[in-house]
Amino acid sequence: MRNYNIPVPNGGVADTAQAAGKVASGISGSSLVVKAQVHAGGRGKGGGIKTAATPADVEKIAKAMLGMRLITPQTGAEGKQVNKVLVEEGVNIAREIYLGITVDRANECPVIIASREGGMEIEELARTSPEKIIKERIDFSVGLRPFQLNKIAFALDLDAGLRKQMTQLIAALYKLF
Repeated sequence: MRNYNIPVPNGGVADTAQAAGKVASGISGSSLVVKAQVHAGGRGKGGGIKTAATPADVEKIAKAMLGMRLITPQTGAEGKQVNKVLVEEGVNIAREIYLGITVDRANECPVIIASREGGMEIEELARTSPEKIIKERIDFSVGLRPFQLNKIAFALDLDAGLRKQMTQLIAALYKLF
């Protein structure tokens, strides 16, 4: 993501508690986050995302997390084994939104999906209030157009300064996609 000028927190992936502590030692900041690396949403609800204050705390959390079976709404009762963790610097979050790019198989094109009500409840939002989810399909023959970027940024109810940053972010994500 960094290669495409997409801002990401500093951090790294580890497969042992000691390696997680070492990653944490290289991160400056007042808080750290340890995230289970499994292919499933809802990791926070399942105990797969924890905050820490020190590299020693990161090691303790990673030791408990690595090897555990993380159960989330997307894994089912069998869960998924955690073999790696991502250790990142903590960031202050003023507001969460949802933004993703995937393939719309029915229309055979990329689609940008966004919602001003992001966070851990996006699946529930899709079920109960689908009108709050923005879907912008991209025509491969013309690519992502500036009006589409603006449409998404305005729909996310961002102030003017953030709208410009968001359009740049979405454009970079699409280029990466």
